[in-house]
Amino acid sequence: MDKKEWNKMKEKIIIFDASILITFAMNGLLPEFKELRKIFNGKFIITNSVKKEAIDNPLKIKRFALEALKVQQLFDEKILELPQSLGIKEKDISIKTQEILDSANSLFQGQGKNIHIIDVGEASCLALSKILDEKRIQNIMAIDERTMRMLCEKPENLKTLLEKKNHTKINFQKLKNKLFGNCRIIRSAELIYIAYKKNLVRLRNGQVLEALLYAVQFKGCSISRDEIEEMKRLG
Repeated sequence: MDKKEWNKMKEKIIIFDASILITFAMNGLLPEFKELRKIFNGKFIITNSVKKEAIDNPLKIKRFALEALKVQQLFDEKILELPQSLGIKEKDISIKTQEILDSANSLFQGQGKNIHIIDVGEASCLALSKILDEKRIQNIMAIDERTMRMLCEKPENLKTLLEKKNHTKINFQKLKNKLFGNCRIIRSAELIYIAYKKNLVRLRNGQVLEALLYAVQFKGCSISRDEIEEMKRLG
């Protein structure tokens, strides 16, 4: 999703996974996150499962409590909202989430066992996205994890990745439904790039874009060095 696409989005929804929220919090970029919300003509949504991952559970662990408090402030200020603000029932999300988990985590087998590839937070984001699609509400998912992105874009490519990771032959069950296709995904790197192009970044230095992109890469955003160089050229 580039700057032009962002500008075209009206009355749209961005569904955030926990990892992106934590990345912004850990890099001290929540002020930029708030500014992005101000210029976005739509809503920033998190599912209840993501809220548990990014706020509720980390608040109980001293090591992660500070970041969780920062993200909670976004929620308290209604920068982030729950699907109920869209009239979406939690029961419907839960049913679709379980369907996605069951399907995704049985797609690949290694040594006679199913391989677990996604968790409930990511699955709930996709579940909400599919529900919004059914209601013809345009949306995009903000997710950094490479596995989830590959699952939505080219699940067959995950076979090679899993074989390298698990050092064993992997069997792939071809998809029999449309749960994982036609998804739109944005990463924290693209959000940072948009903030930079919109002059929302507080730092004013010629190296700041590169520094920001590598910062989110080191916190888990799946972005290659070549992609970073391309964003620098475009910036």
